[in-house]
Order: sequence, then structure tokens, then C-alpha cells
Amino acid sequence: MQVVVLAAGQGKRMRSVLPKVLQPIAGRPMLAHVLDTARALGSDRICVVHGHGGEAVRDALDAPDLAWALQSPQLGTGHAVQQALPHLDDGQMALVLYGDVPLIGQDTLRRLVDAAGADRLALLTVALDDPTGYGRIVRDAAGQVQRIVEHKDASEAERAIREVNTGILVAPVARLRDWLGRLRNDNAQQEYYLTDIIAMAVDEAVAVVAAQPDRVIETLGVNNKLQLAELERAWQRQQADALLEAGVTLIDPARIDIRGHLSCARDVQIDVNCVFEGTVELGEGVHIGANCVIRNARIAAGTRIQPFSHIEDTCMGEGCVIGPYARTRPGTELGNDVHLGNFVEVKNSRIANHSKANHLAYVGDADIGERVNVGAGTITCNYDGANKFRTVIEDDVFIGSDTQLVAPVRVGKGATLGAGTTLTKDAPAGELTVSRSKQITITGWKRPVKQPK
Repeated sequence: MQVVVLAAGQGKRMRSVLPKVLQPIAGRPMLAHVLDTARALGSDRICVVHGHGGEAVRDALDAPDLAWALQSPQLGTGHAVQQALPHLDDGQMALVLYGDVPLIGQDTLRRLVDAAGADRLALLTVALDDPTGYGRIVRDAAGQVQRIVEHKDASEAERAIREVNTGILVAPVARLRDWLGRLRNDNAQQEYYLTDIIAMAVDEAVAVVAAQPDRVIETLGVNNKLQLAELERAWQRQQADALLEAGVTLIDPARIDIRGHLSCARDVQIDVNCVFEGTVELGEGVHIGANCVIRNARIAAGTRIQPFSHIEDTCMGEGCVIGPYARTRPGTELGNDVHLGNFVEVKNSRIANHSKANHLAYVGDADIGERVNVGAGTITCNYDGANKFRTVIEDDVFIGSDTQLVAPVRVGKGATLGAGTTLTKDAPAGELTVSRSKQITITGWKRPVKQPK
């Protein structure tokens, strides 16, 4: 089977410089969702028909398994599929999809492909309470599909039909090539309609069959930001329902955003307004507090992420307590039972088991051993304006508050750094190291007083 994805529309009603098919659903272009579905079907070839903003579309989504065909000017859906014909092989079936119909499901398409078999024309149709704007499915007295009439060309009786065409179809490539070559544009839009091939198939006694989607939402396209938002919520609700069925506790299923792939073990709990991006794995019993953003992270069993924390490109061990208001940046690796408190930031660092930085600290480009206590206000000074340097803190170190460690520097096992220390040389193991100015009192000093105006 081969797939043609029509993605040439300008999308004027989006009121955006971004091409319509690049508008995001769940953080990814609509067209990317359609291409993922096409790939999951095991397609032999995928041809994307692009037009408005075509180079931007191709630059954003080009891949070795894709062929591209330019439609310029845009003269209708039939004309669009014509542009893909040089990339299709006779003797196979072609599935036509749309780059602005992002929620179409694999199961629905497999059912449609099965209905087409090796020589039939199969349409995906759906019954709508309000079919305004859609092409109507006209059947004969025996219920056989005869043709499709577009809304603008339909009679009053035809407009009363509730079964409509979704535009998605499967047809033999050889016949498709012949039918498309005979299309005419004598209609209200003066366009070449793909739907006109239905009547041609009927005239040639080619069986025309129909299949229906699992959910109407799968067939809905996007023409403006309102529809985009509606499909975003529908997609997110599908993800939430799948998590609930898998045993995940969602405090409010309507307030979660998954913009990638989220996998959860047993007894995971997720509070409201959390955003998951990229690939995120949550181990057994993980709790995620409200308003967290987690991107490309692996979080092991029993860890608790407190509210308003940002986690990115991070691996966490078991039983950690993170936040609230903590941030881990790319390259962070945390062992088991690590505590990062409010307003602690960690970047490109490894922190071993049972170590803590409970508040107001910055740990960057550092290797921290086990059972280390990092006091409030501590920072690793890892950047000299041109180069990054690492700080090494060995096991069982106690770092007093308001300490600056000027890398490259090493703190030996069991060392203590007194509060207010600026460390510029290695601190020996097991010793107290202090660096601070001598305290003095200036007798008789008077605080300045504002003079009345």
C-alpha cells in the first residue's frame, strides 16, 4: 500500500505565517501526526503533496521515507492527487490522507484498507448531525454508493443527507491514474474534485464500499485556531483516558498536556496543569505535583516532584524529593533519595545517593558524592566567561550556607566548608575549610539620615 498526504492548503483562516499543516497539535505539527499514522500502517511509500509554504513544510518534516510533490497552483483535491501520481506504482493500492486531519486513527484506516481489498474503491464516511459544508454520500435504493456531491453543488434534497464524505479513501493506483486524467472542473468552484472519481468507478462497475471511523473526531479537519484548540483538547482527553485506563491517577483529566510520549508504572499520581514533553518515564508510585513541566526524563519509583518544578533531560533515582520550584537542566543525573528543594537549579551534574540541596542553590558541571549537604545560597562558579569547569565534591561533605566553589576545585571526603566560604583551592578531606573576612565593629559610626525638604 502507498499513501498520499494532501498538505498544500494555505490556511488563510489560521491568520498565521506558519503553514496550516505545521500548526501544532500536542506540541507537534499536524502533518507529523498524519505521517506517524501512515508509517504505523506499514506503507511502502508516502508522498506528501505540498504547496503554500512548501519549503518550510519540507524543511520541517523531510525524511528518507518521504517523497514530495508540489501542487502549484492549487486547483482542487483531484488536481492535488494528480501531482503524486509519478511517485505511485500501478498494481498497488493508494490511501489518500490529509495533513490537516491529525487525529485519524490506525484502527480506522486498517478497517478502510481491508474494505478496499485489492480492487475496490473504499470511502471513509461519517454521519453528522450538521453536515453543512461537507460532500454528501448519494446512495441508490439498494444502499450502494453512487456518487458524492459537494455541498455547494447539492440540491435541497441532497443537502438533507447526513452521511458525508471525509475525503479519506483507498483506490487501485492504476484506476486512480485513469480516473484523475478524466476529471473536469465544471462546478461551482471550478476545481478538479477527487470525489468525482466515485461516479466514474460506479459507471465502470468497480465496487464502491464505505467504512466508518471509531470516533467522529478522527475525521475532523482544521481550518482555524478555534478548531485547532478543539482538536487539541480532544487529543489530550484521549491521552488522559488511556492513562486512567492504565491505572494512573489524574487529579483532573481535563488539565494535563502530553506533548510526546508518557509511560507510567503502577500507582503514579499526577496533579493538575502538568505538561509532559518528549519521552518521559515515570516509575512505580511516582507523584507529580501541580504545575510541573517535565521534558525527556526518567524518574524512578517513589520519587515525588513537588509543584512548580521544571525537569529537563534528567535521570532520577528512587525516592527523590524534588521542589517545589526546583529546576533540573540537561545532563542532570540524580541517585536515590536525593533532595532538591525550593529554588535549587542543577545542570549537567551527577548527585549521588542521599545528598541534599534543600534551598536556594545552583549546582552546575559538578560531581557530588553520597550524603553531601549543600547549604542555602551555595553556587558552583563553573563558567569564566569562555570555558566551563567541573567541581568535584566527594562523599560526606558538609557545605555551609552562602558558599561559592570556584571551579575547577575538589572538596575531599568528609570535609566541611564554613558558611560564607569562597573556595578557590582544593579543600582537604576531613578538615574544616573557611574563607571569610575578619569581622570588625566601627565604633561611633552613624547611619545617614534623610534631610527634610
